[in-house]
Amino acid sequence: MQEMTVTSTPAESPKVRPAARKSRSSGAQRRAVAMFIGPFALLFVAFYAVPIVYAIIQSLLTVEREGTFGAPQQVFGGLVQYQQVFQNTAFWQSVGRVLLFGAVQVPVMLGLALLFALLLDSPLLKGKKFFRLAFFAPYAVPGVIAAIMWGFLYSPSLSPFGAVTSNVDFLGAELVLWAIANIVTWVYVGYNMLIIYASLLAIPHEIYEAARLDGASNIQIAWRIKIPLVVPAIILTAVFSIIGTLQLLAEPQTLRSFSSAISSTYTPNLAVYTTASIPNYNLAAAFSVVLALATFILSFVFLKATQRKVSQ
Repeated sequence: MQEMTVTSTPAESPKVRPAARKSRSSGAQRRAVAMFIGPFALLFVAFYAVPIVYAIIQSLLTVEREGTFGAPQQVFGGLVQYQQVFQNTAFWQSVGRVLLFGAVQVPVMLGLALLFALLLDSPLLKGKKFFRLAFFAPYAVPGVIAAIMWGFLYSPSLSPFGAVTSNVDFLGAELVLWAIANIVTWVYVGYNMLIIYASLLAIPHEIYEAARLDGASNIQIAWRIKIPLVVPAIILTAVFSIIGTLQLLAEPQTLRSFSSAISSTYTPNLAVYTTASIPNYNLAAAFSVVLALATFILSFVFLKATQRKVSQ
């Protein structure tokens, strides 16, 4: 008998097509991800990473002259600029001033933001759209415009409340810091309120219904349910506020035209701005690097401390 030969296709051939399709789909996904991330990455590198690297490089340079009237030349100076930063008493006094500012202003601002958010989320409040717009409207005012407006209100000769401003010196050395705190609170309380209010809207209403069935009042629901559930949003707004406090510039810079109590180094950013205007860009860059590191450390410590308390 003649033997029959049977030809069989390789067992691996059915698996080739799905593997090829999988590799093509993964390649398409990578291209899609690159297409969406690319513009952000380009802008991030151009306007964030490159300026940071440039500031660090500038902080390591120093200016030298050949003779009294020689042309200035930038040479590598190592940590000379940082040595001047840590010896600059006015800069560290400004850091302490804004830390005191933040220790008082940030809790007050976030407390008001939480209160307003709870009021907007309360079923007892009528006209929520009006109050939501009214609370948020000051944030639409630029910080410089707000400082000019409040500067006129604080000034005894210009304020419509002369009976008050003539007896209370809001622009004096003792109260000008808290006058700035009032401006910052007025501008940013509505912004923080919206973040907390959005977190409140994300809470399922079934939780409130169950609490009411158990006999909980609106105040008990707010204290025992709403506030604990929006703690992450409060922490987020606190971190934003800490960063903003150390970057305080527009309000004191604007109020300098109204008050002689605000010096050119009243806040750290104002000290950086004044130093760069001399011009001494290398020392200003060192100020900026130290301030950025201080902001990062303070925010990181605050996040770690709050996360530890929340997890307990």
